[in-house]
Amino acid sequence: MPITIITDGSADLPVDIVQQWGVRIVPLHVSFEGKSFDLERGNAAFYQEMKTHSMLPQTASPSPYDFLQIMEEHKDEDMLVITISSNLSSTYQHALLAADMLQASGYRGSCRVLDSKTASLGLGLLVYRAAREREAATSLDELADRLSKVIERAKTYFSLDTLENVIKGGRLDRAKGAIASVLNIKLVMQASEAGAVEVIDKVRGTPKAVGRLMEKLEEVKGNTGSLILGIAHSNCNERAIEFMKRVVNEYAFQEVVFSEMGPVIGTYAGEGGILMTFS
Repeated sequence: MPITIITDGSADLPVDIVQQWGVRIVPLHVSFEGKSFDLERGNAAFYQEMKTHSMLPQTASPSPYDFLQIMEEHKDEDMLVITISSNLSSTYQHALLAADMLQASGYRGSCRVLDSKTASLGLGLLVYRAAREREAATSLDELADRLSKVIERAKTYFSLDTLENVIKGGRLDRAKGAIASVLNIKLVMQASEAGAVEVIDKVRGTPKAVGRLMEKLEEVKGNTGSLILGIAHSNCNERAIEFMKRVVNEYAFQEVVFSEMGPVIGTYAGEGGILMTFS
């Protein structure tokens, strides 16, 4: 039976990959002060609008019904659903509920739901791998088991260039945030094994933050030929391209995927963020 790959709107996959591999995406919801943001307006419009608001946009996970609508379009196929980390969103739980609803409706195929334990292009690369490997898999269970192993070894790191959104979101006291901003403090973070976001370093200046990301590549030095590298940015295209060039000049990855963080992840990263992931 054919296998459909489904993910959510936080995956930040380039459009060409989504179209080429037939990935189905269930969007998350983003709103500014109660007014829904039309995702069709694009990332540039989102970042521009975010500058004009004193409050952070609000994000909401897809409902079980949102997932079910997509699932019902593929009732003659098996399905693999891969979502943003359950430690960051209720999306995973809603996808599980939708899968249960589908089975209760008489669906005769198989549906597996996986928690990616990451977000943005970290999730996107896992979805991309699933799409590429489904033809070689003898069953949905085999494909899901393969991806589960990839999830366990995948890594996602990112740096924040501004603390503005962290402050707006209440994750950092305004006074402390103001001091950190004056000192030009940049946060370097990672997706933990449990899929939570944790700070691994605080450095002064963007060059040092980018340097810390480069240092993390030493973990896979010698094994990069079997890995796909992903680099995503939040409205800082030139800086991200320079970082990508630096990485590919030093490391030979199997493939490099370059993308932009959309509204869901951009809400929390703010402008100037760079994400690096490999799996």
